[in-house]
Amino acid sequence: MKQFFKISLALLLMAGLVSCNKDKNNPGYEYFPDMAHSPAYRTYSANPVFADGLTMRKPAEGTIPRGYMPYPYKAKSFQDQVDAGLQLKNPIPVDDAVLAEGKRQYEIFCMDCHGEKGDGNGYLYTSKLFTAKPQVLSGSFVQNKPDGEIYHVITMGSLSGLMGGHGSQILPENRWKIIHYVRTLAAK
Repeated sequence: MKQFFKISLALLLMAGLVSCNKDKNNPGYEYFPDMAHSPAYRTYSANPVFADGLTMRKPAEGTIPRGYMPYPYKAKSFQDQVDAGLQLKNPIPVDDAVLAEGKRQYEIFCMDCHGEKGDGNGYLYTSKLFTAKPQVLSGSFVQNKPDGEIYHVITMGSLSGLMGGHGSQILPENRWKIIHYVRTLAAK
């Protein structure tokens, strides 16, 4: 029995010494190289792993990306638009930096339709590329609406369908900043 333990200990010691490798760039033996070095596929490239041949996968149904909160109000619903106006409050305090960023975001996303002054005379309307005049943002109709209702229209689009939803393009924080800036258009 002593002989067996001595031989086992010697073999274990030899296996331990053989497994050591001082070359840090060489990991040693790989028993499953396809797992250690799996091929990376580009997002829109063909992929032989999946039956449909697509690399980019849809997220699993019912999952929510980290840091994202689903928007609870429906598009083209008058009641949901009113509810959003009553329940959503602008969480961003207004100051000069917020107004400057709100103006910058307005110029990127809103000015082409609603115009520089919020009078509805944006480039798309004045050049006849869009035949219906966009909503006047500097007028009392919009200025008298609560922030949450304007936020809802920016996010989901207007009830008429003339304005599409911009929720996928404009970050929630920037939507609130745009609203602060839109409030200043009435004074101009």
